[in-house]
Amino acid sequence: MLLQRLDRYILKMATIASIVLLIGLTSVIWVTQALREVDLITGKGQTVVIFFTVTLLSLPALIAGIAPVALFMATLYTLNRLNGDSELIVMNAAGVAPHRITRPFIVLTIAVSLLVSWMTLSVMPTGFRVLRDLITLIRADFVANVVKEGQFVSLDSGITFHYRERSGDALVGIFMQDRRDPNQPSIYIAERGRTVEVDGSSFLMLEKGTIQRETKNTDTTSIISFERYALNLSALSGDPTGGAGEGDGDKVVYKPRERSTWQLLNQDPNENYYKYQEGRFRAELHNRLSAPLYPMAFMLIAFACIGEARTTRQGRAFALQAAIVIVATTRIGAYMAWTASVRSPFAAVLLYILPLVAIACASAVILYGQRLRPFLSRMTAPLLAPLAGLTARFRRA
Repeated sequence: MLLQRLDRYILKMATIASIVLLIGLTSVIWVTQALREVDLITGKGQTVVIFFTVTLLSLPALIAGIAPVALFMATLYTLNRLNGDSELIVMNAAGVAPHRITRPFIVLTIAVSLLVSWMTLSVMPTGFRVLRDLITLIRADFVANVVKEGQFVSLDSGITFHYRERSGDALVGIFMQDRRDPNQPSIYIAERGRTVEVDGSSFLMLEKGTIQRETKNTDTTSIISFERYALNLSALSGDPTGGAGEGDGDKVVYKPRERSTWQLLNQDPNENYYKYQEGRFRAELHNRLSAPLYPMAFMLIAFACIGEARTTRQGRAFALQAAIVIVATTRIGAYMAWTASVRSPFAAVLLYILPLVAIACASAVILYGQRLRPFLSRMTAPLLAPLAGLTARFRRA
């Protein structure tokens, strides 16, 4: 009964700290990202509702990335508080083994892992897909209703749009320059055009014009004349290969991050876009599947470093520094593996190996800490000595 009350006490403290840190960190980062979208109101004539909808759709990705870090920081806070109040010392004196104290943290970590799994496997791709469709509608509305006659306006990175005048619901004298791909810039010129919506997709229907494409690698220019040309506004995204391209017809092609996990697992190998971006599909899938492993790895690293009672501040500071450095190294290594997995299938395996190795090593330290800690201290002391010196100077200052 006493141990159950102890578990509830620790679980409550760690849960509150995790929630506060998750909300705080997510809010700060969300505000910084939301400020970038103010142009939706000031420059593209959208409502406040659209502004908040666009910015809130990025929250699942933020939560999935911040939740493991918030759990790590909450574990450090909880253990440091228990040690500062001498509660860890009392628990050890009462015969409670250090690894026994991990039970409430493991319960909390399982909850965080389930949250990260739900976000990365389901909510996040759905949010990106809805955001893609919404931005397409915003862009169509911007082209049709916000751009003023005779103005050259930047629609997106590398895209410039202009029309001479409006005639009813048609735009007359259209000029559009697309320089998102520096190796193949394109210029669209048409006598008139209008925006239409077909099956939920927005198109700019151009009439009687030309498309001029310049290929920098071969130093050649091609000019294509057309009577009617449907320009899919979904293609006017930041990624020139992200939308519907030639050969795809009017079908909207979603990026890997905008596709559901089930679609990534059952991807059609004959799809043109998949053949062109196979590495991105692989990286996205394995990044989603490996994400739930990192909360457990981060929590165990924190517990392995400061889970035992300590009597000196110096030893505590050293352990905190070691935990931060190890978690930062693991997170940076995972990011590098995710980036490299676009080109190398072996790098995708590292997305699983890194957290699993961290879990195994941290568990070994927790279970056999008395034997391993002296050896680990000798191994990590040279690496953390510069950081300890900076900390000492900061305290003296």
